[in-house]
Amino acid sequence: MVKIGVQIHPQNTTMSDLRAGWQGVDDLGVDSLWTWDHFFPPLYGSAEESHFEGWQILAAMAVTTTKVSQIGMLVTGGGYRNPDLLADMARTLDHLSGGRAVLGIGSGWMDKDEIEYGYPGRTPRQRLDFLAEALPRIRRRLGLLQPGPIGRLPVLIGGNGERRTLRLVAQHADMWNGYGDADTVRVKNAVIDRWCDELGRDPREIERTVWIERADPDLMAALIEAGAEHLILGLRAPYDLHEVERLVAAAA
Repeated sequence: MVKIGVQIHPQNTTMSDLRAGWQGVDDLGVDSLWTWDHFFPPLYGSAEESHFEGWQILAAMAVTTTKVSQIGMLVTGGGYRNPDLLADMARTLDHLSGGRAVLGIGSGWMDKDEIEYGYPGRTPRQRLDFLAEALPRIRRRLGLLQPGPIGRLPVLIGGNGERRTLRLVAQHADMWNGYGDADTVRVKNAVIDRWCDELGRDPREIERTVWIERADPDLMAALIEAGAEHLILGLRAPYDLHEVERLVAAAA
């Protein structure tokens, strides 16, 4: 049976409405709860709209939800934090959530996030280089922390790039998050499988998650047929929980 999740967008909202949104989602029977890691509105609306930082939100989600089985970032910008620090943050989130944390990470893509917050400006290639260096450091630090994570703390890697990102998925990830229509997802799944074969890894070890914009039953069925095991709905403010109810009904 397919798993379902919701990514709460922390944009064009208040903290009170954001909290009411994620607590409402928690009550509706989804498997996972997520937010995103940006410092400015990234995808729609005005650059002047209200916006909140994601890792603080995850900590609040961890202590104010009880029903969702996973909580994580979809996804952390790989270059926004020291990898060892990020591992420690995720371990702490795991304890706050009672073992429900997922460490979601990607290479990042938004120039404004880097420039405005004083990070080195990186090309897409440089961002992927940093991510490739960060992933082993994260695994190493998770093994050194005292106490360690109390749950499984899977690592999710987000992105669709076939030559480098999906190779990193095959090397390091417990979960992959992609996006697109069924044909796109089918192709990306096949690429992950090929990389796993080349690297000597069982592709069944990697859970395939796909981000969706709407709870469309036909789209969801097509994505599942293409290999999606976990569908994650992006939810904008004002948070329409009827859309989450449609997601739950379509997945039943």
